[in-house]
Amino acid sequence: MMACKKALEEANEDITKAIEILRKKGEAKALERSGRATGEGIIESYIHQNLKVGAIIHVACETDFVAKNEDFIKTVKDIAMHITAMNPLVLSAEDVPNELVEKEKEIWKEQLLKEGKKEEMIEKIMQGKEKKFREESALLNQPFAKNPEITIDQLVKELGLKMGENIKIVRFTRYSV
Repeated sequence: MMACKKALEEANEDITKAIEILRKKGEAKALERSGRATGEGIIESYIHQNLKVGAIIHVACETDFVAKNEDFIKTVKDIAMHITAMNPLVLSAEDVPNELVEKEKEIWKEQLLKEGKKEEMIEKIMQGKEKKFREESALLNQPFAKNPEITIDQLVKELGLKMGENIKIVRFTRYSV
């Protein structure tokens, strides 16, 4: 309550600005927590109703109290469902293998040359395509399937704020028949 009151005062009673101030402070708190050890957590799975695709995910937190929290478990289950639906290749954009990016670049370059793009433009276009490819391939950068307004990374940060702990996705695997 006091944080809301202070944010409203700081924003001169503008609710929209106050919300923004609170969100920024929340992100700062999440950043402070990011260095804390995450020795607890859960492994959750999701199997699609067609029984042909599913995912297993390991999400870490600081305490078993949070690991047993219903909201925590539900969110992890939702992320496992997201993985099943969206098929991310890696956890973060930096994890996309360079060999895969190089193969894609060959394809993009050939396509762009066939489209008649000039050499000097191709390099800029390819940089944009690489950035987009890395982000689309990475779980943390993908828009959350249940709420495309936020990314999986934002969802995890919001969960961390709600739980008051450092929460992170450790690893995941997607299976399909």
